[in-house]
Amino acid sequence: QVQLVESGGGLVQTGGSLRLSCAASGRTFSSYVMGWFRQAPGKEREFVGTINRSGASTYYTDSVKGRFTISRDNAENTMYLQMNSLKPEDTAVYYCAASAVQRFLVFNSNEYSYWGQGTQVTVSS
Repeated sequence: QVQLVESGGGLVQTGGSLRLSCAASGRTFSSYVMGWFRQAPGKEREFVGTINRSGASTYYTDSVKGRFTISRDNAENTMYLQMNSLKPEDTAVYYCAASAVQRFLVFNSNEYSYWGQGTQVTVSS
């Protein structure tokens, strides 16, 4: 089992940057595929990106490709989401999640077993 805690959210202007962190408890962090999701007001939770167990591979939804970067430090049990060139439409609560599914990368929220509490990101125009 793993517990996840996000941090780093806040208010930023259009074009600005933020880095979110997801700290995991336990000693098995490297055994999980990790992902970031977000949920804007009145909308369903959507996939942002995922990173494989070693951190060597990532995949992003089209709307954030080239602007967001996911990384992880397995020694520190932490995953990161670097967000650059932020837009108002990036405003949402951002969640990190962990999946034990035996796949290289995981895109479906239903296959993530553990979730953080979320951190608010607000991008002003």
